[in-house]
Amino acid sequence: MKHSANRGIGLVFAALLFSTGVAEAHVGTGGASGFAAGFFHPVTGLDHVVAMIAVGLWGAQLGKPAIWMLPITFPLVMAFGGFLGLLGIPMPGGEIGIALSGVLLGAAVLAETRPPLFAAAILIGVFAIFHGYAHGAELPVGENALFFSLGFVIATGLLHAVGIVIGLLYQWPWGKITVRAVGGMVGAVGAFFLWNALA
Repeated sequence: MKHSANRGIGLVFAALLFSTGVAEAHVGTGGASGFAAGFFHPVTGLDHVVAMIAVGLWGAQLGKPAIWMLPITFPLVMAFGGFLGLLGIPMPGGEIGIALSGVLLGAAVLAETRPPLFAAAILIGVFAIFHGYAHGAELPVGENALFFSLGFVIATGLLHAVGIVIGLLYQWPWGKITVRAVGGMVGAVGAFFLWNALA
């Protein structure tokens, strides 16, 4: 299991390294500024923040092995989505996909949905592509693509960790109510962004 996790992390870094070569318009030279821009990119959009927290919440709610598998799956697949964004490959419905991730992940936590682990991972992966694509497509001109990508992947992992910490409350009766309530708030925020995306 540890070997497969290490291999997955290696694939992410390989994809990020490769992405610097194809994003010629965004080569950049400032590693520190590129990392900072990437790190703060996910945390400045509420639609991203609530979905990232919901991944950790749902993983904690589902328990082992989902508590670590879902938060690992998301950044791995998100890096691929970011690569597509760096390439400029069209992805219609990106904002709708991002908003839907908040709606459905929040609803899953609120309803205490317990699908098979592979189904949860697939759902997480689909949403990760949309989120990653948005990050990659919005790379600031002149910033280093590698450091920008590392920044948004690390920030995403930290947001997952926030969700996991909140989700650990689920082991107590009052904590279950709290976690489900947070899931409901995530779903409400996602619904707001979905309304705006469809308007």
